[in-house]
Amino acid sequence: MSGPSPRLILHRLFPFLSWLAQSDRHTVRGDFIAGLTGAVIVLPQGVAYALIAGLPPQYGLYTAIVVPIVAALFGSSWHLVSGPTAAISIVVFSVVSGLAEPDTPEFLVTVLTVTFLAGVIQLVLGLFRLGTLVNFVSHTVVVGFTTGAAILIATSQLRHLLGLDLDSGEAFIHTLAAVAAAAGETNVHALAIGLVTLVSAVLIKRWRRKWPNMLLAMMIGTGFAALIGAADHGVRFVGAMPAQLPPLSSPAWSLDLLREIAGGAFAVAIIALIEAVAIARAVAMRSQQRIDGNQEFIGQGLSNIVGSFFSCYAGSGSFTRTGANYDAGARTPLAAIFAAGILALILLVGPWLTAYLPMAAMAGIVMLIAWNLLDANFLRHIFRSSRNETLVLLATLAS
Repeated sequence: MSGPSPRLILHRLFPFLSWLAQSDRHTVRGDFIAGLTGAVIVLPQGVAYALIAGLPPQYGLYTAIVVPIVAALFGSSWHLVSGPTAAISIVVFSVVSGLAEPDTPEFLVTVLTVTFLAGVIQLVLGLFRLGTLVNFVSHTVVVGFTTGAAILIATSQLRHLLGLDLDSGEAFIHTLAAVAAAAGETNVHALAIGLVTLVSAVLIKRWRRKWPNMLLAMMIGTGFAALIGAADHGVRFVGAMPAQLPPLSSPAWSLDLLREIAGGAFAVAIIALIEAVAIARAVAMRSQQRIDGNQEFIGQGLSNIVGSFFSCYAGSGSFTRTGANYDAGARTPLAAIFAAGILALILLVGPWLTAYLPMAAMAGIVMLIAWNLLDANFLRHIFRSSRNETLVLLATLAS
């Protein structure tokens, strides 16, 4: 009995050969349009998620350029778009902030090392065909985690929304206490900018669902800031991005550090896999595609390993960008590659776009992202129907 043919082996090693061979000018056109839409969506998200992870904003864009390309080439989903996400950003921050001070070189190196190790874990799980592991993590645990993440994300942005000069990276209770103590020093101009941005994003999403609500809301918030002379009233701005492609970087190779972050890296790896595979399966139900969980593990693992050498932090599948990608007419993973390429071009020719973006406007966007993490219907269902599941959810949330 003969074994697999060389062509089959080649396609298993390089899964992108299968969909590249089926591409034509019609699929490429659809993928390019979807990619353009994806680039517009990820621009504000990448900046916001990097801030959640405790990193300079450009690192979110670096992650949105490198990670989706590798994941698209080596994953199995036609429509999954990987990159920075809110949930993984908060996990990375929670893992690393206990080991290094945010806004320091040590913090960045530790983030890169966590990303590399998480990618290795994901790749090993995929190579050993352990894709079914994610089925053992209940939906209740995932919802409990994302609810806790939403609370932490919102809390971390209060200082920017209120325009308070407080330290970042503090524990949850300490942050709330510090905000409460300094509430009398609230910068009303910053608060007004944040609320205008937040309300604009909500209204645009409600009235024009296909419009890029976050990008437009940021433009409205920035315009409002200029109108009220925010720079003269102590409002902080994101600042211009460096006009460069993702620079080369390197994780730390200290065995002591690797042992110290191993548990956190494992958590990042598993949560990212759960997120990516769940999103891939959800969109596959609409596209009638069969998802190979093990191949998705390999694609996610390789994307994080490669990303850690190009100034990226841990990424996963994005529900928002994947849904938009499918709705915009994407036919193959080439759409995610187009989106990354267009974003890279924007970063090279328009790095000044964020120079006049108020931190309060970004806080308003991040607050909306935090709210969108909440699964209100599932929470109500659990609280009403199952005491045991409620205890599991609350334990996860509190942890």
